[in-house]
Amino acid sequence: SVFVKESVFFSKAAMVTFGGAYAVLPYVAQAAVEQHSWLQAGQMLDGLGLAETTPGPLIMVLQFVGFMGGWHNAPTGMSGWLAGTIGALITTWVTFVPCFLWIFLGAPYIECLRDQGKLNSALSAITAAVVGVVLNLAVWFAWKTILPEPGHVNWFAVGVGCVSFAGMLRWKWDVVPVVLGSGALGLINHVATR
Repeated sequence: SVFVKESVFFSKAAMVTFGGAYAVLPYVAQAAVEQHSWLQAGQMLDGLGLAETTPGPLIMVLQFVGFMGGWHNAPTGMSGWLAGTIGALITTWVTFVPCFLWIFLGAPYIECLRDQGKLNSALSAITAAVVGVVLNLAVWFAWKTILPEPGHVNWFAVGVGCVSFAGMLRWKWDVVPVVLGSGALGLINHVATR
């Protein structure tokens, strides 16, 4: 059932990913869309965008994916709302229980491990890998935004992205006004082309 698949997937994601939300999200996004078909790429982008408006984006996105997986794959005789809610609850539970176990089991040994040179080297390597994973998320985000459908280019997104990048690089525009301005332009474009 979808609930078993979500339990296994999200507990595995919690156990094998390091580096916080931006390290986990590319893995979840690609697997949920491309492997499990719990939601479509556009829905995943909506979930990621929604999560970025709040603190704690990881739990928001994971609950959204769990809900959509349950909604789209509701067992026979179960409403989409109930299946989605169960999917979101299961996702939250199996994602955070392993993390809390790691914390409670490892906390007494953290001070002892801090002075280990080999461990510090391994953590530096993990940090470098996390940077690569975050870059992967940015590329996936851009790919699904610029090419929402095969053979269809979103030229509006390309234009806004290029102007924003050039403004931040050349004229040192601050990120917050760029994000707000890009969001406002996107809203205007959406309403105008509707």
